[in-house]
Amino acid sequence: MNIPFYRVEVGGDEREKIDEVFDGEAPNIVEDLEAAFESYVGASYALATSHGTAALHLAMLAIDLKRGDKVLCSINAYPSVPEVVRHFDAEPIFIDINPDTFTIDLDKLEAYLVENKSKKLKAVIVSHVAGQSVELDRLYAMAKQYDVKIVEDASDALGATYKGQKIGSTGADITCFDFSPHLRRNVCNGGMMVCDDEEIMERARSLRNHAMVIEDEGLGYIYDVVDIGSQYMMSPLDAATILIQLEKQDENIERQRAIAEIFNERLSDAPHIRLPNANDEHPYSLYIIKVDKNRDSFARELATRGIECGLHYIPLHLLSYYKSKYSLRVNDFPIALRNYQQVLSIPNYAALSDEEVEEICDAILDVASTRV
Repeated sequence: MNIPFYRVEVGGDEREKIDEVFDGEAPNIVEDLEAAFESYVGASYALATSHGTAALHLAMLAIDLKRGDKVLCSINAYPSVPEVVRHFDAEPIFIDINPDTFTIDLDKLEAYLVENKSKKLKAVIVSHVAGQSVELDRLYAMAKQYDVKIVEDASDALGATYKGQKIGSTGADITCFDFSPHLRRNVCNGGMMVCDDEEIMERARSLRNHAMVIEDEGLGYIYDVVDIGSQYMMSPLDAATILIQLEKQDENIERQRAIAEIFNERLSDAPHIRLPNANDEHPYSLYIIKVDKNRDSFARELATRGIECGLHYIPLHLLSYYKSKYSLRVNDFPIALRNYQQVLSIPNYAALSDEEVEEICDAILDVASTRV
């Protein structure tokens, strides 16, 4: 049996909603999704985008990021995070990570803010790796003290909570979601930008469609362009699919947690393996283990048994562009480097059957038992 790293289930409800779009019965499907997302997350405003990177890029546009500005982010993030910063000719500043949660180290973040009080320091992008958040109360207090915006990359945190509140409603200036994040490829693409600031949202809403303003609503084809925007509108077909999937997200998270409990029990004594250090609200959007040595050979052995794995993430300072651009050395971020050499994401998603979960455990235990 081959078990992919991720598999999405699309049922009759999604197909029915898509048919409504084709039949012209859902002319406002994108707006319907935005309204449903506002309700689900608990945010004042939600703006659908063509993909998750578009949501992050719009966030940078909305906070008026400019050339020479600086944005702090984790060294352990997907390339889309610093990429959207560089597109403005602004500078990403990398911070090392917490070794247990793989998220930005708040102590190191605060130390940087204390030592660097440049007016060019504009924002902090915080990635919720595997869906588990940092200590947000402390993060928001820092942001207020040092006058920086907080943009949360919630690509893996749809439906996740912090102190009972869903990510996206906890106090960030902007939160960005991705409905097809790295290696968890959906059948559709889409992103969502949410916030509670009307001015930020109105600017983003304008810029999402080339900053185009219709000047004669009656005719509909007389327009002006009032800024430099882009085309980040979500497809109605994507919106239809995501709208139905959103209704299932809490149920999916419960299934991910149930699978994680099986992993925690069956793999607890596996040699050479360290299990996730998770809090009670962890949604287990990713289940990340640590392999004490030869991680890649471990993954290859699992692959021969039909188990596909993933990696979250390759630290940004090891990637050619950022290594060269900022003259970064391999040992500049020792915690992220050490984690990178060990972390391995194993399949964990709602579509997995109990039989597949047991097969994953059997394969990991078998491979781990043969290692020296």
